[in-house]
Amino acid sequence: MTQHTDVVVVGGGQAGLAAGYHLRRQGLDFVILDAEATPGGSWQHMWDSLHLFSPAEHSSLPGRLMPARGGETYPGAGHVVDYLADYEKRYALPVQHGTRVRAVRRDGERLLVEADCGTWRTQAVISATGTWSRPFLPAVPGRGVFTGRQFHTVDYRSAADFAGQRVIVVGGGNSGAQIAADLALDGHVGVVWVTRRPPRFLADDIDGRVLFDVATARRRALDAGRSDIGGVASLGDIVAVPPVRAARDAGLLSAKQMFTGLTATGVRWPDGTREAVDAVIWCTGFRPALAHLAPLGLRGRRGHIATDGTRAIAEPRLHLIGYGDWTGPASATLIGVGRRARDASQRIRDLLR
Repeated sequence: MTQHTDVVVVGGGQAGLAAGYHLRRQGLDFVILDAEATPGGSWQHMWDSLHLFSPAEHSSLPGRLMPARGGETYPGAGHVVDYLADYEKRYALPVQHGTRVRAVRRDGERLLVEADCGTWRTQAVISATGTWSRPFLPAVPGRGVFTGRQFHTVDYRSAADFAGQRVIVVGGGNSGAQIAADLALDGHVGVVWVTRRPPRFLADDIDGRVLFDVATARRRALDAGRSDIGGVASLGDIVAVPPVRAARDAGLLSAKQMFTGLTATGVRWPDGTREAVDAVIWCTGFRPALAHLAPLGLRGRRGHIATDGTRAIAEPRLHLIGYGDWTGPASATLIGVGRRARDASQRIRDLLR
């Protein structure tokens, strides 16, 4: 059977829920199709010790502040999952969990959304699938011959899984710093943190709120044709959340220069020496999960879809939110995605009218 609706939202994580909130305010009929079996989006797959970079009140979706919990300054992943589940229930958002979208196609004046349990014919689509399902692994020499275990950020859960082992953590961003700190503080893991350039830590009194402001200022400057972005922080800086700060202050979080390649049993350092290791954890980022949009033929050379704000330039019935700066400043954050969801819902309303 083919069902009909004004808008189909693909993805029921933070971006999809924010889209649902604003679509309802615009009076549009919509459905949210989410591949996850339960509420919470990708947050339900994060590692045990993960913490947000910003306090709860600065990590909220539109219409509902994230409540503080137990005196915790920076909420953990479980806190976020509970918040998103409550948000979905509070606003009675029409999320169909366990529904994976396979393709979005043009169908005359409508778009056809094909999922594993049905088809929807719709006037507009909001893609909000994020990046978690597309981990990126760099082309490092020897990665295919290393006989130890290799993981990505998406696979990591806790230091207990690596007790008594020698582990290399690759990546100079926040995930790399948090996972390296988690392993180092455990005391039962030999951990080496490697980065391509020296890691930059934000001052202890600066958190993700500043990064949100930096992202917004950067986008505005680029839109105005400027590339000079000043300020006290950059998007590559590491937020010193409590575990990272504790490991750094204890001298356990000193990064080494990136190794030149992997061997069968370990790594080869720039000076030619070799070291045996048991596991490598790649904290090397993600790519947008856009395979369902392939039939539309919109992706450019770098894999992105050209957009005007959130709207796809070559397909005005399609909007993208939650993928990073190319779909709006800080749009991959809890607090930043709300503005992009509002903009998308308003433009869809205008299109349908």
